[in-house]
Amino acid sequence: MNTPEQLLRDRVRALSLSRINRRHLLALAGGSTLAGLLPAGARAESAWPSKSVRFVVPFAPGGSSEIVARSTAAELTKLLGQSVYVDNKPGAAGNIAMQEVARSDDQHTVILGHIGTLAVNPYIFDKLPYDANKDFKPVSLLAKVPSLYVVHPDVPVNNLRELIAYAKQKPGKLSYGSAGNGSAGHLAFEYLKMTADFFMLHVPYRGTGPMMQDLLSGRLDAAAVGAAALLPFIKSGKVRCIATGSTQRLPQIPDVPTVAEQGFPGFEMTQWYGMLAPSTMKPEHIDRLAVECAKAVKAPDSQKRLQGDAAEAIGGTPAQFAQFISTEQQRWQKVLKRAGVKPD
Repeated sequence: MNTPEQLLRDRVRALSLSRINRRHLLALAGGSTLAGLLPAGARAESAWPSKSVRFVVPFAPGGSSEIVARSTAAELTKLLGQSVYVDNKPGAAGNIAMQEVARSDDQHTVILGHIGTLAVNPYIFDKLPYDANKDFKPVSLLAKVPSLYVVHPDVPVNNLRELIAYAKQKPGKLSYGSAGNGSAGHLAFEYLKMTADFFMLHVPYRGTGPMMQDLLSGRLDAAAVGAAALLPFIKSGKVRCIATGSTQRLPQIPDVPTVAEQGFPGFEMTQWYGMLAPSTMKPEHIDRLAVECAKAVKAPDSQKRLQGDAAEAIGGTPAQFAQFISTEQQRWQKVLKRAGVKPD
């Protein structure tokens, strides 16, 4: 029969073995088991994103912004292991959504940055409810969508050089339309006018739809619009494309030369879209998003959606996107000042 002393020694030995085995099992199990022993807050912090990510789009559904945002969100959902959903918040040239996200301290909210909200609005509005450079952190430049320069078939020109010559022969007689003052189409034509030194009257509309109706009917002579909205009308002959704002010819319309090819080297006019985060988002989350965004826009399904819109997938680092925004702001500040653009 065991004495009390022997029973005590056996119990101590059993407890020691139990501790050794437990440490061994934890070591074998690795981080997943250890993570389960952490407090809930620590687990959430180490496994970002810990919930769905809200991707705000400051425009109404439809158009290039929608295609870029939804294709990116679909791929990010696979890569991040959490749902990434698009939330459209249109109004006030994108300023409403930008203000909301600028004030957010949520680590799971991002926004689609755009040429208008980042490089135009700061120079045409006397006061903005957000600071484009201080309230946001660039994540990644996602895609570029080229502007196409088109004329109504009744305008007797076949290329950009002929349009410039025709406009100079009829000063003040030719008009071009846009979706409104400060819109991408307005910028595209003003930039072309400044570069090529000619004049056409600007007619602003309340959106691309009404403008396109007047262009197709012949009440407008010309316009510059994103490729997605124009390609069907170009192929049907309802408008004639005389130049693309891309750096290379588009495979969808390979016979149409770029503006640069027609005597204006270095010219580029594209609408661009990138992801921004509130300035409160942690750097490690920004870096993770940037890596996954680069993968997302280059994924086969995403490429298929973007190419259907004649969009070019970009991707890139936060530093590269920050430099791109700075360059675009310098460029458009000059154009806007010269053209005297004011918001509607």
